[in-house]
Amino acid sequence: MPALTSPALLFAAMFTASLLAPLPALADNASAVGLWKNIDDQTGKPKAEIRISESNGVLHGRIEKLYRPAGEDQHPICDKCTGEDKGRPIIGLSIIDGMKKDGDGYAGGTILDPENGKVYKSKMKLVEGGRKLEVRGYIGVPVLGRSQTWVRQE
Repeated sequence: MPALTSPALLFAAMFTASLLAPLPALADNASAVGLWKNIDDQTGKPKAEIRISESNGVLHGRIEKLYRPAGEDQHPICDKCTGEDKGRPIIGLSIIDGMKKDGDGYAGGTILDPENGKVYKSKMKLVEGGRKLEVRGYIGVPVLGRSQTWVRQE
């Protein structure tokens, strides 16, 4: 009977482990949870990084980083927001709230646009194997809105 530490057995164990190692990374791409860079739908340039988290099946998102030209304020406040968000720093601001799994996407929540202070209904859908997230903010019906593509950062 071969020894348990034989080179063939060791190779088989390492090969099996290498096949299983990528599985957790693939599972992460099945969820919108993570860090995302949003790309402006009008300029095509990155605007911010948003961290999406989940609590009891509901997604929430906060701005973690802004991409702003050197001459602009690097730590702006949400002066156009209303309510408790008025005057808060945009970095750290909660912009996604109440999104729930809906078929192959997420819906039923809202998204805040800190540039105009308005809150819109929203829906999101993972695309390209979870590497990108299509985010749509709208008024009334999804046809009346804007879409952005966000790129996974982790």
